Amino acid sequence: MPMYRPVVVGVDGSSTSLTAAEHAARAAVARSRTLLLVHGYLHPLGYGVPLNPYDLGVPAPSEEAQKMLERTAADLTDRWPGLSVEVRQIAGGPGATMVEESRRAELVVVGSRGLGGFAGLLLGSVGAQVAAHAHCPVLVVRPDEQPIPVDAPVLVGVDGSESSRLAVRYGADEAARRKVPLVLVHVGPSDGDRSVPEEVEESQAAYQAEAVRLLADASTAVRAEHPGLVVREHPVRAAGPARGLIEASGTASLLVVGTRGRHGFTGLLLGSVSQAAIQHAHCPVLVAHPYDRAG
Repeated sequence: MPMYRPVVVGVDGSSTSLTAAEHAARAAVARSRTLLLVHGYLHPLGYGVPLNPYDLGVPAPSEEAQKMLERTAADLTDRWPGLSVEVRQIAGGPGATMVEESRRAELVVVGSRGLGGFAGLLLGSVGAQVAAHAHCPVLVVRPDEQPIPVDAPVLVGVDGSESSRLAVRYGADEAARRKVPLVLVHVGPSDGDRSVPEEVEESQAAYQAEAVRLLADASTAVRAEHPGLVVREHPVRAAGPARGLIEASGTASLLVVGTRGRHGFTGLLLGSVSQAAIQHAHCPVLVAHPYDRAG
């Protein structure tokens, strides 16, 4: 892995992207990394590309966007002493630009909504694209958050998969940086649809045994790397892993999820639980992509 990996954030001037930039500044300071503000200035569907097929050039970076980036950089350096900030305009769609930059990044930060190519549905097309395809961890910042919490725990979903183990490691590192507890959560099935007492009792016993084992294994691994970190084990019952993690995220400063997992964690590119978390969690969500070794 290259020694120099900046924290990268996409900025388009929207309030959500500026909130994402603030989270990115905080992460860069905590990691002693440079903050790179990136503006991909072509529409993801090609708008902004010359329509004349004989004109093979692409538009030059705009002066207005450059001023926006420089204003944002100046504001962040004023509020985060010691922060080093670089700005860059790239001729590309915002999503593709951020995915490519993630190859050389320590962390990529995206907001849930934005302007132009950043606009979309709940998460936004750019945020969803980066969260699914990045080559490094991605921090997704929710639009309706309160000021960045500093003392709430970091929450990680545990299901025993390889992706979950990576999420636990990233979550432990983040909790150690923030000097807050790490809460390991295993979500078991709800018994709401079981009417036979024997089935309920059998289900509870099986869940309890699995939860104890998975959480104990994760705790042991964390304490080996971070002996001074406060680690809490939190088995919960819910109608699916996604709902359990989303409900638990209301008391966290950060939720860390893997890209894939077992059972309810299995889905498409991100997995169904990860997709639900980045859309509906009550706090920022860190998607634990492994680093691209070729970056």
